[in-house]
Amino acid sequence: MLDLLRARLRQRTKPVSLLAENAGLPSRFRGRPALPKDLGEKTSRSLPVIDLGRSVFAPEELDGGAGAFTHDYRMATRTREALVTTSGELELATALDGRMRALLGRSLRLRSVAAGSCGGCEAELTALGNVVFDMARFGIQFVASPRHADGIVVSGVVSVNMREALAKTYEAVPDPKIVIAVGACAISGGVFSGCPEATGIPASIPVDLWIPGCPPHPLTVLDGLLRLLGKEAPSAWTKGV
Repeated sequence: MLDLLRARLRQRTKPVSLLAENAGLPSRFRGRPALPKDLGEKTSRSLPVIDLGRSVFAPEELDGGAGAFTHDYRMATRTREALVTTSGELELATALDGRMRALLGRSLRLRSVAAGSCGGCEAELTALGNVVFDMARFGIQFVASPRHADGIVVSGVVSVNMREALAKTYEAVPDPKIVIAVGACAISGGVFSGCPEATGIPASIPVDLWIPGCPPHPLTVLDGLLRLLGKEAPSAWTKGV
């Protein structure tokens, strides 16, 4: 234990601050895209439509360089339709209703379901528990059993072989419960969209929070979870929203 404490002191790493506009993200990070608002006036063609629910955040997706990826990691929404934009502006996630928040209290316990994933989204979800992002400081934790959870986090395309497992996990979570779709694959099938083996989250499982990315950055996930819980955000955090 003493060796661990000494190593921790040498690292001098502290949890990332959500107050920073880019939270110290590297220059290569690709967040919410932005398109010129006057693009439609300068050209005879209609505005391009960006579906962040299917996006893998590749430069080629921005209509031949008409726009650019920003460093804004805030992209989680309450509805699937809100992820479709012609400007990059999004209607960010709002809080659950008062009854749900009262039942959840100040904590949230989630069961992760990898329903046919490459592992990228799971790696980012795992990072939420490290000393940099430390989601436990907000009362959010992953649990081993759905019977101890307030909801599930779904990642992956929901393959044919995982559809039943997902349904059983959802049923095992006590009511009322929430569902969070993480990553392009869970939201739309991503690059596997249209594949008969990628069934997607069934309509019988209502989704409360949609978090885009391939994979989404831990800050994108954390921001969405806090918005869902209605955690009060300082003005610096919501600047530009």
